Amino acid sequence: FMNVGFYQLTKSAIEIALPKLLDLTLQAGKRGLVRLGKDSNLSKLDDLLWTYDNFSWLPHGSKKDKYSSFNPIWITTELENPNKSEFVFMLDVYEPNELIGFERCFDLFDGNDQVAVASARERWKILKGEGHDLHYWQQSGDGKWFEKS
Repeated sequence: FMNVGFYQLTKSAIEIALPKLLDLTLQAGKRGLVRLGKDSNLSKLDDLLWTYDNFSWLPHGSKKDKYSSFNPIWITTELENPNKSEFVFMLDVYEPNELIGFERCFDLFDGNDQVAVASARERWKILKGEGHDLHYWQQSGDGKWFEKS
């Protein structure tokens, strides 16, 4: 069974929250796979990870790059894990069986979008029923994360 963290974004956009989580992933000595549901988001996210901070960038690759095994972060729309990531970041709707083989899943969703919230609740119910270790993270008024029980 896997550790699954649901991250309800209420103060920060995905463009701010995701790079921070990926940076923490690398600091922990882990590899990250970012799985998107739409091809159009892939190039936008690719650009973001190079430019999200004036003083830093996140080493990563995607299907347009070669040598996936050398990239500590991989962005994809496919059911793949070519860089052998331990952590997976899900940004769109997914099926629980897509999480097989990962140590940890980060389910990031827009907490201000009622459809996204309802979809996350459904995923929570399914994953809980499968016996996964679930954690729910929400942002405080100042944008910091806290775990709700």
